Amino acid sequence: MTVIEAARALGEVVQADERYKEYVKCKEENDKDEALQKLILEFNLVRQNLLMESNKPETERDENKIKELNQKCNEAYEKVMTNENMAAFTMAKQGMDKLMSEINTILTYSVEGEDPKTCPSEPPVSECSGNCASCGGCG
Repeated sequence: MTVIEAARALGEVVQADERYKEYVKCKEENDKDEALQKLILEFNLVRQNLLMESNKPETERDENKIKELNQKCNEAYEKVMTNENMAAFTMAKQGMDKLMSEINTILTYSVEGEDPKTCPSEPPVSECSGNCASCGGCG
């Protein structure tokens, strides 16, 4: 089996996983939820208006309008995220993100020479101080 064939086989196994199935189901529910789609559209419109106002030259920018649009953007975002279908999708996406992180961690350790059968599936906890001058390297 080639690496590409193994990757395709892994793709099939991922698609058979319950986390993937839940993710797809929740995504489809979001797509069918007309009220949610309207909320997302409203959020995107407000966000676009906020970005347009914020990107104006300082002399043309209306700070009160920016504050107002920022408040509206936050309110619109809150409405989107508290929608029942979006909340379920967010949870399902977190499950998929965790699965993908575990797969990527195993692959990364394997590429670095670790035994794929015994290497950890969780990424190492970073103790990064933010000061790269004394760093021995990430990971």
